[in-house]
Amino acid sequence: MMDCNIVIAGAAGEGVQTVGEVLADTLSALGYAVFSWQEYESRVRGGQNSVAIRVSEAPVNAPVLEADVLLPLNSGAYQKYVSRLNPGGVLLAAEGYRDPTLVVPFREIATEEVGLAIAANTVAIGALAGVLGIDPEALERVLDRHFQNKGPELIEANRRAARLGHERAASACRLADACPWSFPARDQRYYLTAGTEAIPIGAVRAGCRFIAAYPMSPATGVIKYLAKHGEQLGIFVDQAEDEIAACNMAIGASFAGSRAMTCTSGGGFALMVEAISLAGMTETPLVVLLAQRPGPATGLPTRTAQGDLLFAVHAGHGEFPKAVLAPSGPKEALHAMVRAFNLADRFQVPVIVLSDQFLSDARFSVTDFELDKAVPESFPADPAAVSRYQRYALTPDGISPRLYPGQSEHLVAADSDEHDPDGHITEDLAVMVPAMVAKRRRKGEALQRAMRAPEAYRSEDADELFLSWGSTRGAVREAVDGLRAEGRRLGMIHFSELWPLPEFDWPTGKRLWNVENNAGGQLSSLLARRYRLSVHGSILAGDGLPLTARTIRRIYNEQN
Repeated sequence: MMDCNIVIAGAAGEGVQTVGEVLADTLSALGYAVFSWQEYESRVRGGQNSVAIRVSEAPVNAPVLEADVLLPLNSGAYQKYVSRLNPGGVLLAAEGYRDPTLVVPFREIATEEVGLAIAANTVAIGALAGVLGIDPEALERVLDRHFQNKGPELIEANRRAARLGHERAASACRLADACPWSFPARDQRYYLTAGTEAIPIGAVRAGCRFIAAYPMSPATGVIKYLAKHGEQLGIFVDQAEDEIAACNMAIGASFAGSRAMTCTSGGGFALMVEAISLAGMTETPLVVLLAQRPGPATGLPTRTAQGDLLFAVHAGHGEFPKAVLAPSGPKEALHAMVRAFNLADRFQVPVIVLSDQFLSDARFSVTDFELDKAVPESFPADPAAVSRYQRYALTPDGISPRLYPGQSEHLVAADSDEHDPDGHITEDLAVMVPAMVAKRRRKGEALQRAMRAPEAYRSEDADELFLSWGSTRGAVREAVDGLRAEGRRLGMIHFSELWPLPEFDWPTGKRLWNVENNAGGQLSSLLARRYRLSVHGSILAGDGLPLTARTIRRIYNEQN
């Protein structure tokens, strides 16, 4: 299967993201499966960042570091990223950094032949299209959409810039006998989308009508998306003064009867944990998106990690049930948000959805979101069926009837202190307090029975199993397939619902490998606690970059 990886690198403010976005959109419009991801430094200007675009005939939703085509927009980008260029790969640049280089002087062409210096990046996009054998008319259609609000003169100038870049690069390819690629139009179509789009759409699909948040990368994109489209989607968006206020506002909205959520990253989530306990004690449904990045403290604000799993599981003081989910891509993220709201409403608990910078910013090709399987569910009490309302009634499964204030003549009480079934404070240590503790435990047991088993991939005939969770799924599956091709009998067990861990019949007689994008092997700690499992080895990464199939295979082979 055709599989080509293009890396565009340059400084912040140089238009790296725009170049990558237009190229990815063009390839997607031609009917190819596109996977793009970006890594960038925490600065507004300068540094060196990159966008990688992996294109194939069928979705391969996993990152690759190595480049078949490398476009550095400055000398610093060349020095940083040239080591990633595959042997026989194509180096496309504005100057000849080494031999061979396909030289297309982007700024010179934009200034002298187009008369518009800022069109230099459009020349670079056209040159990439020329290297890849893309029909220039297909690129122009995407450029027209990109610049549709800029006026006809600017649209035509960018069309000319792209054509000139395409012609110059295609000519250089012919002279060098390089550039073996061709991307003719195909009938296949994909949705090209990122986690920061699928997550808010999933929340709205679930019936969320209120979000409060304080901006913190990489969760900021979710509240930005909802703020931009809030009126159209029917959701109220509030930028709170801090994360403490944001979480408490979401709890208040939920208590009043509106499905509500908040979103943040690790440092902001640290401020929310008291409110998480409040939701646990008051039995108020709450959904929290925790978009992970490396810590501790400010850490690496724009990089990725899976370092907050144990933090999410243990967030909040005291003992109370909660759920933790971790989707792997946009389709699963949309479904996970609906699932999170359904679980929160059914069991009246906080539900934490773990994303990360990689999942938030990467763009995936999705064939079908299967929205018919993402069905919102609600579990309201019927005021007419209640004679004497007790908000915290002691029930066999620990789930009490829930009414909203003002919904009926029934008094709705809540208290963050320990309380009796009516919601009034109690210090009856002999009877009522143990009864309420037992009620919450029964609810936790009911929640555990509702959690879904992990995905088993090529596990039946495997001698060894990779154990993974969340956004690493694509890389782990690809690593399994690659090692299978080498004669290794490997499979995968992948978790998307992590707490409480469900009942699961573990296959026996297989060596287990823990695969995570963190340095501590947090999943293996949970599995040891829940299933008394021990792993043979661990494949871990804590460098701020996403795990790749090649990295997983390399570490596995080094340890065997």
